[in-house]
Amino acid sequence: MKLFVPTLAALTLSAASFSAAALTFSDMYGEPAKAGNAERTIVIEPTTKQINVEQGEVVKLKVGSQEFAWTFDGILKPFDLARIAPSGAIDHQVRVYITNRFGEDG
Repeated sequence: MKLFVPTLAALTLSAASFSAAALTFSDMYGEPAKAGNAERTIVIEPTTKQINVEQGEVVKLKVGSQEFAWTFDGILKPFDLARIAPSGAIDHQVRVYITNRFGEDG
């Protein structure tokens, strides 16, 4: 019984610290930006299969008649552009590859 309380306390604290360290959407993918802050524009065509951006780069993306800007300051892990695009804007898979501005791939 003496070990039960300290063990329970340790498990509770471990669970709390794990949830505090969980990544948010912004941590993973970056965040919306103002189009006027974009460093460049990428046009997504029906044949576009991937785009390459640098970590921290602000890009305006044009998809058909829709456009949005994004700051790619998330982790260096490829993801599907549909995760950040306005609902219904992307009708095919487009992978986003992020390169570290200092030349290290993630």
